[in-house]
Amino acid sequence: MEEETTAAAEAAEASTASDGVAGFFSPEKIDAMVGWLVDNGVKVLLALLIFVIGKWIAGAIRNGVKKALSKREVDPALVSFGSSILYYIVMIAVIIAAIQQVGVQTTSLVAIVGAAGLAVGLALQGSLANFASGVLIIMFRPFRIGDVISAAGEIGVVKEISVLTTILASPDNKKIIVPNSAIMAGSITNITAHDTRRVDMTVGVSYSDDLDKVQEIILDVLNADSRVLKDPAPQVVVAELADSSVNFNVRPWAATSDYWGVFFDFHKTIKQRLDKEGVSIPFPQQDVYMHQIEQTVS
Repeated sequence: MEEETTAAAEAAEASTASDGVAGFFSPEKIDAMVGWLVDNGVKVLLALLIFVIGKWIAGAIRNGVKKALSKREVDPALVSFGSSILYYIVMIAVIIAAIQQVGVQTTSLVAIVGAAGLAVGLALQGSLANFASGVLIIMFRPFRIGDVISAAGEIGVVKEISVLTTILASPDNKKIIVPNSAIMAGSITNITAHDTRRVDMTVGVSYSDDLDKVQEIILDVLNADSRVLKDPAPQVVVAELADSSVNFNVRPWAATSDYWGVFFDFHKTIKQRLDKEGVSIPFPQQDVYMHQIEQTVS
């Protein structure tokens, strides 16, 4: 009895499925589909044609902009970002044009997209701030790839500029990822923006030494270094009468790439030269006097 009931149920399901398939491919349905294709087929083909041609045009515009900007030696980050933004703008226009061709009203679609964009914007405020800051960095270019900068409490060589973050390489070659909003929120020091830099150093000598002689020695050391520029001329002046020394400010100019070489070599050479000339370099010291107190025993 149970077997007969099961078989009857399966037969009923098969019959229902068969009726559903048959209903879908009924003459009425087929006629309706054919009628829709006849009425809208041209529009669909035109929409597909608009999309395909529009996509090709968007790609051609992107590649053309890349080549044009690259020939003018524009910053690579600006080339990539600008061409990508232009591509997406053209593609949005192409998609809207294709949808309109089919007969879909885009007014409500734009309203829905706008509402969704607002919701996403509220949820991603931090990312949008980084995006906006990335756009400003790429547009105004306070620094470029390869520059050494100090920003957001970090110092390093700029390796990559994206729309959300800037990647630096620290002096000991650590990878530092800094959000663009943090960079734009504070001051930016582009250390290698110019071809030349002034090297600021201090040399302290004893109060008993001949200051004119010391000045001549320092200038002689600077003039002997081919990396020190003649124009502007190096400056050596008495800057401070300190507690235990007379301090000279030493300010030569050098190419940016020679900055640290001049800085380090000068300190070594000036110490050796002052020792040779009998000029003393004082260092902080204290004299401690001890007094013995005699105790009287009563």
